[in-house]
Amino acid sequence: MEEILIKNANKAVRNTGKQNLRSIHAKMAGKPRKADKRLQVISLLWNYAKDKLDWPIGDNPTKGIDHYGKQREFEPWPDWMIGKLSEAPDTVRTAAELILGTGQRPNAAISMEHRRFSGDWMEVLDEKGGEYFETYCPKDLRDYLSSRELKGKHVLAKNLTEPLGYDAVEKSFRRWRNNLGETAKPYVLHGLRKLAIIRLAEAGCTDAEIQAVTNQSPEMVAYYRKKASRKALSKAAQHRRT
Repeated sequence: MEEILIKNANKAVRNTGKQNLRSIHAKMAGKPRKADKRLQVISLLWNYAKDKLDWPIGDNPTKGIDHYGKQREFEPWPDWMIGKLSEAPDTVRTAAELILGTGQRPNAAISMEHRRFSGDWMEVLDEKGGEYFETYCPKDLRDYLSSRELKGKHVLAKNLTEPLGYDAVEKSFRRWRNNLGETAKPYVLHGLRKLAIIRLAEAGCTDAEIQAVTNQSPEMVAYYRKKASRKALSKAAQHRRT
């Protein structure tokens, strides 16, 4: 409600249109649960104003806009798709390197500033808590960033002061992914964060070590550790057949 108030306090409620709300919902597609919740809050406020306060504002404009609903699990990228990153556009590869190296959610990784990197260390954002915390920066990511030309204060820069933004990166990613064929279509940018966690688990990191990188809950760490363990066990089992 506070976000809605900040952006719309000086606007007339009756001018809110379905087309505008549909556009807002689509722009938030990268965070489908948040996008759906935005529509739900607007719907509740609209109904209260119309039915309880008797405001003459007409029909609820959120009616008929399809919600994203419950999302399927984001699958970690397969090795063959990671291998294709060397041929990807700079925007896509850089975003992928940032997500994999930092373990952050895509939006936070894509918005990173150069000042967040200092030698062997980096400051990453816990989006849920809204706070930065310091963690070790892997050498692969340090080497990749040092090979790129600085074009602004952000790693993925739109201009000297602004980041490129999630929507622009996601569109570039989808174009690249579509060229990889049907087998690539199930995978999204968020799957790289899952892969980062699984790689840490496969490397033998403890739950505490993984949490120090990703700042996730113990339950989420345990879930992805189980997934990593299953892969390792299946590999060992299949090798015994040969």
